[in-house]
Amino acid sequence: MAPYKNLEEYNIEITKDIQERFSKIIDEIGEDVMRDGLVKTPERAAKAMLFLTQGYKQNAEEILRSAMFEESYNEMVIIKDIEIYSLCEHHMLPFFGKAHIAYIPNGHIVGLSKIPRVVDVFARRLQVQERLTDQIVNCINNTLQPKGVAVVIEAAHMCMMMRGVQKQNSVTTTSGFRGAFKNIETRNEFLRLISSDLS
Repeated sequence: MAPYKNLEEYNIEITKDIQERFSKIIDEIGEDVMRDGLVKTPERAAKAMLFLTQGYKQNAEEILRSAMFEESYNEMVIIKDIEIYSLCEHHMLPFFGKAHIAYIPNGHIVGLSKIPRVVDVFARRLQVQERLTDQIVNCINNTLQPKGVAVVIEAAHMCMMMRGVQKQNSVTTTSGFRGAFKNIETRNEFLRLISSDLS
């Protein structure tokens, strides 16, 4: 890769490079890339791809460390229904759903907005749901060093809905548990709370 003066220059060049590749793909599938509706599609697609994969340029642990606070609270903290949008690495088609995350502090809490940001860092990469779950739970566990962490992700995969088996109503659920959440009672409390409507 050629040296660039700054990040903006790099982003311009990489966008042009990806844009050219999208133009070739459109041409290869038999479309006219100069057709009115497609003239700007390669540029839009390139910008969309860079946005959807921006997690490669972000550090989830740094995000958590930027808002860690000493606090004696030691009960479960749950953030549920965090929206997830990611790209399946096998077909580069979207999968989307919700994450439910809990941790039990061990001397430190974290700003609540940082947990969804951690989810986005890992979701905005080429992914499989299983790895995404592990990356989130491991990041929170390693950075906050809490008494326990729990992550459950429920997602629908377009690679199953639009192609292949074409099952439109299937949902995939993955989970990861560390520390105190290995205890069945603590785990069940978490699962009950993310399943209930407290309002």
